[in-house]
Amino acid sequence: MNIRKINEHDALAISKILCDLGWLEHLKQESFQATEQRIRKHIAMCQQDDSHAVFVAENANGNVIGYTAVHWLPYLMLKAPEGYVSELFVADSERGKGVGSQLLEVVKEEARERGCTRLSLINVKIRESYQRGFYKKQGWTEREGDARFVLTLE
Repeated sequence: MNIRKINEHDALAISKILCDLGWLEHLKQESFQATEQRIRKHIAMCQQDDSHAVFVAENANGNVIGYTAVHWLPYLMLKAPEGYVSELFVADSERGKGVGSQLLEVVKEEARERGCTRLSLINVKIRESYQRGFYKKQGWTEREGDARFVLTLE
């Protein structure tokens, strides 16, 4: 397996991974081509500056089988920046094979190089990864007492 930074040519593979999950209602409402175009735009936005990093995992055949996105946040209240892992998705056929673990290792290495004080993420409790304790097994701690708030903008 190879982990590398994303490029615009990965949009097709990322689109397939996300659409195959079947979790996201908005993806069910748009064409696959529209999803791919949107993801290609988002990849370009992430590559415009150094505040984001997206890594893909490739199998031995060079096919993208997973990815993670991390954003480097300069919290003023912390001693150093925090890395926020916003996405970590692995193709269904590749789960349980260490892909997610290796992607997280690359993120941890990058965070250390950037001098980050911590990494954070949100995991939805109904997801398989939460149910099987994936992040706890990776050494992450669930913050008891935190509440997640979302404001949807139209």
